[in-house]
Amino acid sequence: MVVARTRTRTPSYGSRLNPRRLLAYRKCEVMGPMQLAQVSTGMVAIWILLGLILGGGMVYAALTMQAKAKKDSADQAAARVLQDAESRAADIARKAELETKATFLKRQEEFEKQTAVTRNEIREAEKRLDKREDQLERKMDALNIKEKNIERGEIQVREKQAQIDKKYQQADEYLTQQKNELLKVTGLSPDDAKKQLFSKLEQELEHECAEIIAKRVNEAQDEAESRSRDVVITAIQRYAAGHTSASTVSTVDIPSDEMKGRIIGREGRNIRAFEKASGVDIIVDDTPGVILITCFDPVKREVARQALSKLIHDGRIHPTRIEEVVEEVRGNVEKEIVEHGKKAALEANVQGLPKKLIELLGRMNYRTSYGQNVLRHSIEVAYLCQVMADELGLNGTLARRCGLLHDIGKAIDHEVEGGHPAIGEELCRKLGERDEVLNAVAGHHGDVPATSPYTPLVAAADAISAARPGSRRESLERYIKRLEELEHIATSMKGVKQAHAIQAGREVRVIVDPEDIDDANAMRIAREIAKRIEAEMTYPGEIKVTCLREVRAVEYAK
Repeated sequence: MVVARTRTRTPSYGSRLNPRRLLAYRKCEVMGPMQLAQVSTGMVAIWILLGLILGGGMVYAALTMQAKAKKDSADQAAARVLQDAESRAADIARKAELETKATFLKRQEEFEKQTAVTRNEIREAEKRLDKREDQLERKMDALNIKEKNIERGEIQVREKQAQIDKKYQQADEYLTQQKNELLKVTGLSPDDAKKQLFSKLEQELEHECAEIIAKRVNEAQDEAESRSRDVVITAIQRYAAGHTSASTVSTVDIPSDEMKGRIIGREGRNIRAFEKASGVDIIVDDTPGVILITCFDPVKREVARQALSKLIHDGRIHPTRIEEVVEEVRGNVEKEIVEHGKKAALEANVQGLPKKLIELLGRMNYRTSYGQNVLRHSIEVAYLCQVMADELGLNGTLARRCGLLHDIGKAIDHEVEGGHPAIGEELCRKLGERDEVLNAVAGHHGDVPATSPYTPLVAAADAISAARPGSRRESLERYIKRLEELEHIATSMKGVKQAHAIQAGREVRVIVDPEDIDDANAMRIAREIAKRIEAEMTYPGEIKVTCLREVRAVEYAK
């Protein structure tokens, strides 16, 4: 292995070398190549380290100088901002001081003005107080004078009172002497005299009280009649309902007379099956295109009418089909009954009715009275009762309930014996209705005495509803018979020449003989005719009796 030796440059003696560098040269001369390379590498690392240190120092120095420069500039900027702020603050302070001075001066002027006004008011108040003091002093002087006069007057009054007492004493003595003399003359004791005097006074007072009572009673009757007329007229005007009359016999139209034979069936088996299933009577006569259904129960009659109409429309008529249709229609009608009852309670605004009463109300939709639908009549009576109760200051809700339920007995009067008022009362009692409702149901036709103010209201509303024109329908024979009875009652009275029933039997006009009957007797005859009509006839509403007495003087000039 050849080891190359490095040539080293021997420094001249004239150059100045650092002892450390000279030592390094010498060492290099005696080192081998590997050692020389290691020394070179270490030197490079040392130089790099020295460069890094120098560079970091220089960077640090630069950063320090830069930071110092920024700090100086920031201090300068802060100083400038502080200076500007101080100058602005000084300006603001000067402005605030000027504004404060101006405000102070302004307020000072206002305070001085208010002070001047207040001083003027105080001066005026002092003047008024001075005047009042002067007036009070004058009044005090006047009061002192009056007190002195009153004292003098009291002395005089005491003197006069003593004189009056003395005179009263003398009068009492004189009256005592007179009483004694009167007792001696009459021979009566003081008790007997008092009894006679009181007896006479009682008779006089009884007569005066009777006159006063009669006068008050007449005034109360006139006022009650006028007031009741106003209440009834108001109720009628506020409720104006339409009326439709219904018959107790239902009719069913048929397309042809051939259908009558199909309804009757072979040997009448179809009609017998229908009557047995529905509980009604079928009348098939010679009337073309119509079959009559009669039954006392209106619900059964309605079931039969709908069932027969459905059978005619279907065309299949045999006993099995008849029973199926009747049962189906009966279920539908029962649902309709409940719906009618609910609608009636809602329309009359009566709440809290039991389910049984609602069902009975619905049954009343198929019940008629003189051709008038009983359910519509009950709703109308409920409304009229509420109107009249409001006019009289009573409970309108309770009045509506009494009016709606007053004819509830008619829903089952064909099933239970007795009149519908008694039936309805017993039914409502079982269902827990109030005493006012029970008395109104039982007494609206006068069957029992009225124990509450709602019973006469229901009776009046019932009469109003029944007396409406067109509300009820009568047969022609019954109508003519009623007119004849009215005329017969009128003509049976002595002194009556003619009698005519007019306005569909609502009025009877009686013509009397003016020579035999005077004015007083004419009033008597009208009253007697009205009493006989009330006692002998049954009619809805009221009948007016008018008695006419006319004297005609006729003379001819010749």
